[in-house]
Amino acid sequence: MAARWWRRCLRGLCGAALFLSQLSVLSGRAGSLMTTKLSQPQSTLAKSLTSTSTNAPYFKALESTEIPPYVTNCPSNGLCSRLPPDCMTCNTNYSCIYGKMATFDCKVKPHVHCVDENNQEQENFTINMTCQFCWQLATSDYVCTNSTNCMTVSCPRQRYNATCTVRDHIHCLGNRVFPKMLYCNWTGGYKWSTALALSITLGGFGADRFYLGQWREGLGKLFSFGGLGIWTLIDVLLIGVGYVGPADGSLYI
Repeated sequence: MAARWWRRCLRGLCGAALFLSQLSVLSGRAGSLMTTKLSQPQSTLAKSLTSTSTNAPYFKALESTEIPPYVTNCPSNGLCSRLPPDCMTCNTNYSCIYGKMATFDCKVKPHVHCVDENNQEQENFTINMTCQFCWQLATSDYVCTNSTNCMTVSCPRQRYNATCTVRDHIHCLGNRVFPKMLYCNWTGGYKWSTALALSITLGGFGADRFYLGQWREGLGKLFSFGGLGIWTLIDVLLIGVGYVGPADGSLYI
C-alpha cells in the first residue's frame, strides 16, 4: 500500500512539472509576439525618418532654384568675356607677373547665360586682365566712402579709414571691397574764388571770415575795421595761398 501511494505522488509531481514547463513555453511565445508587435511601429517610424531625410536634398534643390541677386547685374546672352566680375568665378593664375597682362580661366555662375564670339552658349572661358590686387588699382578704378569728421586743412594732413569698392567693369585679384587710409578730401561747397574776392573787397568788414563760417574772427575784423587794414592784408595772403579755409575743415571747390 505504501509503495502504491509513493507511485501516485511521483506521478502527480511529474504531471505538475510537465504543466509548469508547458506554461513557461506558452508565456515565452506570448512575450515574443508582444515584442514583435511593439517593434513594428518603431521600424515604421525609422522608415518614415529615413524617407524624410532622403527628401532633404529635394527641398535643397527647390531652394537652389531661387534666382540669386547677382543675376540682375549680369546681361543675358552677352559675351562671356565682357560679363561683370560678380557674374563669374575665376581661378587664380599664380604664374602671372605683377603689372603684366595675364590669362585667367573663368566659369559663369549659376543662372548666368552668355555666349562666345560665334554666338554659342558656353560656361568655361578665359579673360585677360592685369595681374594685380584690387587694393593696388588706380584711384579712378574704385569708389570710396567719404568722411566729414576730419580736417582737410591741417599739418600734417589728416587721414581717415575708408571702405572702397571696385567698379563693376574692372577685374582684379582678391577682395573687391577693401579698407584704405585716405587723405581728408571732402568739401562743404565753399569756393576759393568767392572767399578771395570777399577778402579783397569787403575784408575790412570781415565778410570773408563770415563767408567761411568763422564768426568770431569776422566780428573781430568788423569792430576793428580789419585791424586797421593790417588784418585785412594778412587774410588776403592767407586765403590766397589756401592756408585759411572753411571752418568745417573741408576743402575749397
